[in-house]
Amino acid sequence: MNIRLIIVYVIILSITITLLFRVYYLSIKSNTYYEELSKNNYINRINKIPIRGIIEDRNGEKLAINEMGFSVLVKPHLSSYKNKEDLEKVVDLIVKHFPKFEKEKLIKDYKREDSSYNHDFIKIIEYIPYDEFFSKYTILSSREDIKIESSTKRYYPQKEVASHIIGYVGKASKIDILNNELSSYNGIIGKNGLEKFYNVKLQGEMGYKDVKVNALNKEIEILNEKEPSIDNNIKITLDVKLQKYIQEIFTGKSGAVVVMDARNGEILTAASFPEFDNNIFARGISVKEWNEMRNDFNHPFTNKIINGLYPPGSVIKMGVALAFLENGLKDNFTVNCSGSLTIGNRNFRCWKSSGHGVVTFRRAISESCDDFFYKGSLKIGINKISQTLDKLGFGQQSGVDQINEFFGVNPNKEWKEKKYNQPWYVGETVITSIGQGNMLVTPIQMARYTSYIATGKLPKPHFYKANYEEPKELDFPVEYLDIMRKGMYDVSYSAKGTASKHINSQITIASKTGTAQVVSIPQSEKVRMKESELQYFQRSHAWITTYGPFKNPQYVVTVLEEHGGHGGEAAGEITSKIYNKLYELGYITSKE
Repeated sequence: MNIRLIIVYVIILSITITLLFRVYYLSIKSNTYYEELSKNNYINRINKIPIRGIIEDRNGEKLAINEMGFSVLVKPHLSSYKNKEDLEKVVDLIVKHFPKFEKEKLIKDYKREDSSYNHDFIKIIEYIPYDEFFSKYTILSSREDIKIESSTKRYYPQKEVASHIIGYVGKASKIDILNNELSSYNGIIGKNGLEKFYNVKLQGEMGYKDVKVNALNKEIEILNEKEPSIDNNIKITLDVKLQKYIQEIFTGKSGAVVVMDARNGEILTAASFPEFDNNIFARGISVKEWNEMRNDFNHPFTNKIINGLYPPGSVIKMGVALAFLENGLKDNFTVNCSGSLTIGNRNFRCWKSSGHGVVTFRRAISESCDDFFYKGSLKIGINKISQTLDKLGFGQQSGVDQINEFFGVNPNKEWKEKKYNQPWYVGETVITSIGQGNMLVTPIQMARYTSYIATGKLPKPHFYKANYEEPKELDFPVEYLDIMRKGMYDVSYSAKGTASKHINSQITIASKTGTAQVVSIPQSEKVRMKESELQYFQRSHAWITTYGPFKNPQYVVTVLEEHGGHGGEAAGEITSKIYNKLYELGYITSKE
């Protein structure tokens, strides 16, 4: 056989194989493609949007609900020139019955969505309340060019109560939609607080209905159907009654209050003052309202529970004392406080200018002797103090179920070198030991740390039980904690305790007060001005952190009053009232 004949056979064979493959593709493979394409031509998927879940307090009181109403949709394909008058007549009818809506805007919204490819009714009004719409329902629903659908709007029945914690929803942005497809269908998404943190849970899962339609897009048959999720609610640990009570006794003040179960981290109250009505965001905040709140020096937009950064002042002293004990100072360590400590050319004063005399660990906590902590800090250094405070949760997030929780600042040599490219000075160790200088904490961190002092376990603060974690065991000997507890008891009840004149609770409580300076006071000033003599925004912040009952710790109450002056004087009475309310509500049954 010659070579030419072989080449012809090969060519014929190749052509045959190619033709056979093509026949196979057209008859088998492409059939699947065209079948799916055909389905798309006669099967229409109708999405079923879930109703956003409600938020309730621990007793079932509603914190975030959905108000029922109606949306208004208009027949498509009315944007063309020949149908222009029909569109205007429809919109005129709607505006006649609901004059608060602008005709031009409704037409503009309609035209933006209308196209020759869109065969669905176009929504031009998102929400009209049920009571407002009901009397007009028959008039509008009877028209073929208007479609009425049920609709909901987020509503916060408690208004400003716990507003920072609950958060609010808002219109979904383009970025929101990219990250959350469901928000493109319901148009809203959680913007802050629990509404945002648990947005996926609250918005639920989409349902759908696959229907067979004819050429005119009329439904012929239901082929497949899935209902949207209904288990979208969350019940949180807050007690609205207690929250409202605290709001009443904190009227006119700025700051934060945390009431937390020391045993498991459940938060009964988390109040950031001043508060605001979340409904202004749900309905759409005006420029005037926005500017008024933004320019308020008391920062109502700031969730001070997690985003308020404050020097802790003396409330940090139990943590610093634990650092002393953990790093070699014996429990019988004493300091002779003369009222000040000189380092180089600087004089670091104790708050008691005449001095405390011989001070033990217990007395240092009870009477808040600064000199004790000055001298102890010089023995162990800032890095060891920082390491202990890190274990107690400072300089890190608590894990509470709120968005954008701040870390605070737990300073040390490495921190300063990294942030400022500067060395650490001895004087900075001294002032850090009493909670001043660069140290910054949040109220939730302070409440968590106090829980550890009370129970020996570090809980994770939370509002929703799905966020619960087992409290952490730390390696501090119980003997060390016992010293701190006795010192805190003396703060409340010993003659020279810094809160003893201001604690009048029915419940026996352990406490620690603190004064966090807002403006630096030169050490050269021998006679310090009284807080009451300072301008309001120059006054120190007042801290008090407590637990009770003393013998069987159950709850922590941490109060920060901005520009309140001295902690015990400013916050002692408020704290006492809160414990009395906890007893009244049955949370605490034993006074001891």
